[in-house]
Amino acid sequence: MGRGKFKAKPTGQRHFSTPEQMLAGTSTRPRTFKRQEAEYKEEEESEEEHGQESEEESDDETEQKRKGIQGVIEVNNPNLVKPKNLKATDLDAGKTSELSRREREELEKQRAHERYMRLQEQGKTEQARKDLERLALIRQQREEAAKKREEEKAAREQKKVEARK
Repeated sequence: MGRGKFKAKPTGQRHFSTPEQMLAGTSTRPRTFKRQEAEYKEEEESEEEHGQESEEESDDETEQKRKGIQGVIEVNNPNLVKPKNLKATDLDAGKTSELSRREREELEKQRAHERYMRLQEQGKTEQARKDLERLALIRQQREEAAKKREEEKAAREQKKVEARK
């Protein structure tokens, strides 16, 4: 029963499967794709098992398995190629030409901070010099205060000794 003044189009609605449906295997994706994928994996496994054969024989077999235009046209679908996971050890930190501007600035900022901290530890920066002067002053004040306390304590003991006599 139609509502409103406009007539519904006869094209129907599109239905997209959710990631949960795809994981559960209940999506409306054609089932032939899974079969083709499984066959392709089986072919790869069988080729690995028969890897001892000469390369010429294996090339002939793969050419015979392809049907129609597939043998003529080599298609590299970027969506089917799985991205290779790169390890941190494989990456070179020295390749600054490939880094984006933000990444380069971030690296420069980190290096500058490390350089500053090294100089800070060695006491070569102005802030480090001021800190060392402040520390020396504080140490001197504490030493003087400790001497004063000892003198006062000695004076009190002296008074106690005199009072007893």
